[in-house]
Amino acid sequence: MFITFEGIDGSGKSTQARRLAEALRAGGRDVVLTREPGGSPGAEEIRALVLQGDPDRWSPQTEILLFTAARRDHLERRIDPALKAGQVVICDRFADSTRMYQGLREPGLRALVDELHRLMIGREPDLTFLIDIAAETGLARARDRQGTEERFEDFGLPLQQKMRDGFLALAQAEPQRFRVIDGMRPEAEIAGEVLSLTRRALG
Repeated sequence: MFITFEGIDGSGKSTQARRLAEALRAGGRDVVLTREPGGSPGAEEIRALVLQGDPDRWSPQTEILLFTAARRDHLERRIDPALKAGQVVICDRFADSTRMYQGLREPGLRALVDELHRLMIGREPDLTFLIDIAAETGLARARDRQGTEERFEDFGLPLQQKMRDGFLALAQAEPQRFRVIDGMRPEAEIAGEVLSLTRRALG
């Protein structure tokens, strides 16, 4: 099964992806935990290009190409081989993030993201957890991290709110794949709900 976690910056999805991987491994599952952009050596190099530096470093169109290139390498080298080997793949972000962060930045870009995805990726997750929190809370948490990968946080609150609205709309459009999780609760409570829903999906 291919499971992804989505959400705005600071939503806690990386923590929940890690906790789910640990819980499934403890239950005897063979799990690969990975992330995007990144997850393979080539994709990690692209990650540094797109997540660091000035917000205006790349145009949205260039970002779409970079993210798609990283995703293709990640898919070829890590995701597909793991799924073929019968492993559970848990990924912190996937194509839905590109649909939001790049596809909503300018009119018409969402169609470009979707067409490139169809041509070069051609795979959707089996299950996607959207960790939903208020945009103000997410941005405050993300800035508190004080890391080096803050390029998208530097676009400010309007982008985060736009992304949150977009993620919720996407989840509403694809209810068979998405599970929307209230991310404003205690970490352990969120993890318990995520694990329960995953076990049900795994059968």
